[in-house]
Amino acid sequence: MIDIQAVSKSYDGGRNYAVRDLTLATRPGEILGLLGPNGAGKTTTLKMITGILDPDSGRITVNGHDIVREPIAAKESFFYVPDDPNAFLRLKGIEYLNYMAALYRLPGSQGERIAEIAEDFEMDMVLGDRIQSYSHGMRQKIILLAALLVNPPVWILDEPMTGLDPRAAFKLRGRMRAHADAGNTVIFSTHVLEVAEKLCDRIAIIDHGRLVLLGTMDELRSAHREDVSLESIFLSLTDADDPEIAPLLASLDEEA
Repeated sequence: MIDIQAVSKSYDGGRNYAVRDLTLATRPGEILGLLGPNGAGKTTTLKMITGILDPDSGRITVNGHDIVREPIAAKESFFYVPDDPNAFLRLKGIEYLNYMAALYRLPGSQGERIAEIAEDFEMDMVLGDRIQSYSHGMRQKIILLAALLVNPPVWILDEPMTGLDPRAAFKLRGRMRAHADAGNTVIFSTHVLEVAEKLCDRIAIIDHGRLVLLGTMDELRSAHREDVSLESIFLSLTDADDPEIAPLLASLDEEA
């Protein structure tokens, strides 16, 4: 559903690349986790998929639509949850959800659906309050509620569990799994390796803007060692030259 072909992006005229020659495709019915150190290019990649940023070169299609040439058709196919939930702050929670419903042209009243998902994420009592009065976690929840309400084929989530309480994070993981199991696609970035290892069908690790490894956990392990953890794989690919990391890798290998 998402097809990234030889995409590059630089913020300084090509002297340094945030993303370089990235080729990556998602599959219907899967959760793809995007992992990498800070500054690896994860958020830049997601913003190019959504059309917030234009690639310098290469091509991205979402559900068969080129994000640059057919932005409206492409954007109708996905919902994007950014890593910074500070948007639409002057709207009330219910106003924001109704606005998203209208923007995506959902039919009829969505009152019952909104009430159901809001109660499930313990947001039903604050929908009448302005988003600017919400905590960070509540702001994250209201955007996630919009993704659940709109329910397009593709969810693009940038660190979606940051700021969520354990109950909400658990429920979100369940919703992500159900969305993918229904034949849709979820792509999300995360720093929480345990979540990625348990939740993702495939994992893409990027470093310095390049894809360094892609596959299922079984495929990733077979490329290293059958008994190795995702943490060991991640560190070996992104931090192996760090003098503080090398001894840690050795100890992890001994434990394995």
